[in-house]
Amino acid sequence: MFSVETQTRTSLSFWQDPRFVIIVFPIMIITMASCGQVITLEPTPTPPPTATIAVALSVATPLPTSTPAPYTPAPTMTPTVTPTPVLHTIQAGESLLSIASQYNLSVAEVQDANGILDPRLLQVGQELIIPRPEEVEADVATTATPTPLPVTVQNVYFSETSIGGLWVLGEALNTSGAALEQVRIAVSLLDAQGKEIGKADGLVALDLVDANERAPFAILFGALPGKFAQYRAAAVHAVPAYVGSYYRDLQIRNLNSEGERYAAYTVTGTIYNSGPEEAIEAEVVLTAYDALGRVIAMRKVAPDYNVVLRGGETNFNAVLAPVGGPVDHVEAVAQGRRRVVNP
Repeated sequence: MFSVETQTRTSLSFWQDPRFVIIVFPIMIITMASCGQVITLEPTPTPPPTATIAVALSVATPLPTSTPAPYTPAPTMTPTVTPTPVLHTIQAGESLLSIASQYNLSVAEVQDANGILDPRLLQVGQELIIPRPEEVEADVATTATPTPLPVTVQNVYFSETSIGGLWVLGEALNTSGAALEQVRIAVSLLDAQGKEIGKADGLVALDLVDANERAPFAILFGALPGKFAQYRAAAVHAVPAYVGSYYRDLQIRNLNSEGERYAAYTVTGTIYNSGPEEAIEAEVVLTAYDALGRVIAMRKVAPDYNVVLRGGETNFNAVLAPVGGPVDHVEAVAQGRRRVVNP
């Protein structure tokens, strides 16, 4: 206890010392002032770094300069001038030979241009188309070099005309195994030494020749080039047929023929449409044969109506003029085309 008290007193003596007051009092004032408000000196904030905006400078690639295409003017349409056909009106006393000679043509050329099978059936006042020289030359060029074809010429018959010409009739048998069209037959006349002294050609009467089907032809030599000892006949042109364009369901019914066996034959009959569609451009091809099977007359005939409805029929009537005889029998074949419907 004593020691404590002593210390206390010693402490009081220290505070009672004037030197203490002088030295310590100012320090206490400062300390007390500091205890009244704590002043914190915050450091000056460092501004954040300025964000650098990356600007991607893309250099625009200039678009290629379009070079306009040179202007090509539309072609000027040049109208095709169709030559006016030369027509000849048959006068009294004229014959096919005299008309052909007048225009420096052969009888066969005039016959082929007009589809004449028998000049004896021509009438006064009838108009004939006179082929132009360039047309004749084109026809000759297409048949200048005969090419062997799978077509057999048979049942040929020769008959001289009253004006010094020569008829050659026969038929072409299609042995190709497929349908053909544009079948053309050429006949050459040869002398005793085998030299060609004359030649003519013509289309068969049927537009479409089915496989193993016969088609008649009639070729006229307007004037005999000389006495011939032999002949040569062959197909010089034929192409595979586009069968879809033909109407093949036409039948011949009620075929009748009457007349003298050596003179004009009147043939009548009916075309019947047994197919599912209507047929247009209907016609009949008539062929007369002698007892040896040779062709002695042929003709294309237009029926009363060339349009035959499905299940319908139309009649035909024609006169055949045989160049030989007697007539043994007559055959008839009907042909026609399909109607093309535009979409």
